[in-house]
Amino acid sequence: MSLLKIAVLDMNNNHPNEGMRCILQIIRSVQGNDHAELSFDTFNVRGNDELPGLDYDVYISSGGPGSPLPSTEAWEAPYFSLIEQLFDWNRQNDCKKHVFLICHSFQLVSRHLKLGKLSRRRSTSFGIFPIHKTDDGCTDPLFGDLPEPFYAVDSRDYQLLDPDLMRIDDMGASILCLEKVRPYVDLPRAVMAIRFSPEIVGTQFHPEADDEGMLRHFLTEAKQMQIITNFGQDKYDEMMTYLQDPEKVGLTQSVVIPGFLGRAIESLAPAVPA
Repeated sequence: MSLLKIAVLDMNNNHPNEGMRCILQIIRSVQGNDHAELSFDTFNVRGNDELPGLDYDVYISSGGPGSPLPSTEAWEAPYFSLIEQLFDWNRQNDCKKHVFLICHSFQLVSRHLKLGKLSRRRSTSFGIFPIHKTDDGCTDPLFGDLPEPFYAVDSRDYQLLDPDLMRIDDMGASILCLEKVRPYVDLPRAVMAIRFSPEIVGTQFHPEADDEGMLRHFLTEAKQMQIITNFGQDKYDEMMTYLQDPEKVGLTQSVVIPGFLGRAIESLAPAVPA
């Protein structure tokens, strides 16, 4: 039996993306570098209404396109039911389920738990930006060793604002990161990461993004023209510079999700038969 079973929830709704490639690459890297005995399965949640059961140890729910606001899509209620079951499992069992929520998934779960106001941004946030840690983020096991600020890929049309601090505190959650400081804009800063529980954490940004793969992707003529047309030459040039800096996207990619998987392996190894 595998030491650790991972369910990867693909939330991309059949749209082509780099995120799933990056997630699977991280899992394979941990598998190879740490000689960990892992198995993983992918589930096309929005495209095929696929969801895993509770027979996995780790769940990674990806980012994805489209609106995270309430809908009547067939997959949504079962998805939230799974999330509730995972929280319930961890409250009732010593052997915990570990969950990582990325971007679209983070937005969905934050809305479902009523942790703040989820709304559409005035304009798309797209690029590589500084992410600032809160006091809790500075001591969090996944973010504590990253610099302040650290850099990550941000690509979103929605944001979580006005967090309900009383509700967050009551459920034992904590805000770990906020978006970049914008002194020239009189607007609240979006919440960029939350630890929902000791085993369940989520980010509004994309910690799975890798610098080398994204650099190759953005150097293709089609993607280059798309970015320049939508966001301008300066934004494209800035992204190319950041993607070649090992202390930015590459550092975040090497720390956050690998650290999450490492903690899961460490905590579950004694309880799961090899």
